[in-house]
Amino acid sequence: MNQTFTLREKITQIFIMLIPILITQLGMFSMVFFNTIMSGKYSSVDLAGVAIGSSIWNPIFTGLSGILLAISPIVAQHFGKQEHKEISSVVAHGVYLAVFLALIVLIVGFFFLKPLLAMMDLDAGVEGVAHDYLVGLSIGIIPLFVFNALRSFIYGLGKTRVVMFLLLSVLPVNLVLNYMLIYGKWIFPELGGAGGGYATACTFWLILIMTIIVIRTQEPFSKTVQLSSFRAFSLQKCTEILKIGVPMGLSIFFETSMFAVVTILISRFDVTTIAAYQSALNIVSFLYMIPLSMSMALTVLVGFEVGAKRNRDAQVYSWLGIALSVLIALITGTLVIIFRYDVAAFYSNETAVLNMTAHFLIYALFFQISDAVQATAQSALRGYKDVNIAFVITLIAYWLVCLPIGYLLAHFANLGARGYWIGLTIGLLAAGVALSARLIYIQKRKFQSVMEKVG
Repeated sequence: MNQTFTLREKITQIFIMLIPILITQLGMFSMVFFNTIMSGKYSSVDLAGVAIGSSIWNPIFTGLSGILLAISPIVAQHFGKQEHKEISSVVAHGVYLAVFLALIVLIVGFFFLKPLLAMMDLDAGVEGVAHDYLVGLSIGIIPLFVFNALRSFIYGLGKTRVVMFLLLSVLPVNLVLNYMLIYGKWIFPELGGAGGGYATACTFWLILIMTIIVIRTQEPFSKTVQLSSFRAFSLQKCTEILKIGVPMGLSIFFETSMFAVVTILISRFDVTTIAAYQSALNIVSFLYMIPLSMSMALTVLVGFEVGAKRNRDAQVYSWLGIALSVLIALITGTLVIIFRYDVAAFYSNETAVLNMTAHFLIYALFFQISDAVQATAQSALRGYKDVNIAFVITLIAYWLVCLPIGYLLAHFANLGARGYWIGLTIGLLAAGVALSARLIYIQKRKFQSVMEKVG
């Protein structure tokens, strides 16, 4: 990252950061994409099972790993201040937290996975696939969390292309493993949808090993991260990450768990509706990688400028990111509506599932725009390390707006599963407006603080 002086330079800097992150996010998402596509081609029962398993796993992973995202703005601000020794300590304690969080997930899953699935009253075949998929995935939880901690550190330095190349190098391995384990090719057993979980877990181990090698051997990582930092444990350093990370993680958890609850509520419909909803959500989530990647880039860029005390530049980056995200969401959402039947055909060969998926995708445009605003506004606030109010805003928007409205429209307005899509869109829009207002307030306060010091 470098200091920028013109609007054109800032836009260029955003895209230099954004494109590798986007490719990385699309690569991460494609692992789930491969699981869903191949499971859907295997059978609708396996598709529904993977959908339920993913709906349980996603809020847990994104919520807890969201804590580790705090490493990026902390590292970025230290980098802006040229405090390199502090960065090494943050990385070490981020890795410790990653292992601790992964162990918690494994222990809780061991005791509560089967009771949770039993409570959902699923079809026996769907329940079996969901259970086996999550068991397979659990083998890769520790490397996945540690990789996310190290990835956040690399992003904090602005070296986003490194992670992109690492992920692209393991994607072919993931695709081949999915094919072999889902369909039972060559010497491998035919595991159906559950095979995707095992394939993804193996991929997580591989990318962690490769990331460690890069950090140990390549500059500037090898000079920044010192092994001595791992021997000096400090509760204060962990607390610094947790103070920012916990509200970030909770905000992400409330968003993803909201989608999980909707999936669970829709699971009471027939298998066709479950499969169609999950397919449509998978497509929308794929497109969400763009504002998500923009948000990661913004967090680092805003944090870097705040650390260097260039508040005007931080402000410009914030609103540039929001504007670009909305523009991209408008374009991609429109294209999805136009080609909705072609896109839906990727997920299923069954006519009923295909038609219902295409119908759900009509709501994609408004959903994407609302999600783009809330994601990027929240990320800019993270760059300022302002996370507590954002957590409260998302809690209210997701659980007191999205779900109640969606439930009422689905069950009392005779809209069925469509009502949930409308409720989700309204809640995300409410979050976007409130977070943008908070961002304006924080930026004004920063400006006033600077003026008082000058005066």
